[in-house]
Amino acid sequence: MITTLAGNNLFALRRRLDELMAEFVKKYGDLALEKFDGEEHEAKAIIEGLQSLPFLAHRKLVVVRSGGLNNEFAEAVEQIISSIGESTDVVFYEPQIDKRTAYFKVLKSQTQFKEFNELNLQSLAKWLVEEAKNQGGQLGLADANYLVERVGTNQGLLANELDKLLVYKPEITRPSIDLLTEPTPQSKVFDLLDAAFGGRKEQALRLYEDQRAQKVEPQFILAMVAWQLQQIAVAKMAGNRLLTEVSKDSGMKDYPLRKAKNLADKLSDKKLKEMVSEALDIDWRGKTTSLDLDEALKNYIISL
Repeated sequence: MITTLAGNNLFALRRRLDELMAEFVKKYGDLALEKFDGEEHEAKAIIEGLQSLPFLAHRKLVVVRSGGLNNEFAEAVEQIISSIGESTDVVFYEPQIDKRTAYFKVLKSQTQFKEFNELNLQSLAKWLVEEAKNQGGQLGLADANYLVERVGTNQGLLANELDKLLVYKPEITRPSIDLLTEPTPQSKVFDLLDAAFGGRKEQALRLYEDQRAQKVEPQFILAMVAWQLQQIAVAKMAGNRLLTEVSKDSGMKDYPLRKAKNLADKLSDKKLKEMVSEALDIDWRGKTTSLDLDEALKNYIISL
């Protein structure tokens, strides 16, 4: 069996690869597993590994990571696949595959091709609910959504946080999420901007001071504000287009765009342009003058 694991969801990719290797080693032993890396090994060594017979085992599994990054190997992959013996199973592990290449097209058509892409907010929340259930715990969908909003959409990080929460208490609640997890800086800045746009100046300034108390530098906060403004601008200019399409075309993640859309709906085009211009001015003066960046950012927040 020849399988290809591809996609940008590194957590799901790695988990599936680990499952396949563990299952094979359990059945045929450690000597039945060989690994090659397209960036580190010569094409000749990889090809020999794929074409040689198993050693002290009935079958063997060969894992080829990032074969597409080895030009010599990628150009000959169709002939290589046709020469693989029946006693050899293969996994092509391709987290960075270029879909425009002939290499991709060969793997897509001649192997069992499985693509793992990053999950959106709704899918992540459902995955967390199911994952908690599989581990003997309990997590409601609303609390799962809250956990994603608080921690972010990195599935590996969410898995680690879920393990920690389940060890603390099998029934995961919002208070335990607040107690045991830390909100991401991006999430905090979203909350900060949302409070500012809603006229809740005291809350916005408190969120800013919280970040400073945690030793987050003003330059980093300004960078996060700039990143959020970019998301808001893209969501604003998208008009009535589906955000899933905008996410695909822009390369931006679906979840931040959805949150940015909520903020964009509160702004006129003129106000958004003013906000971008003012943030740019603060950044320029912060790098070229003796500007007190802390005070400048607090005044900027109040002006929103």
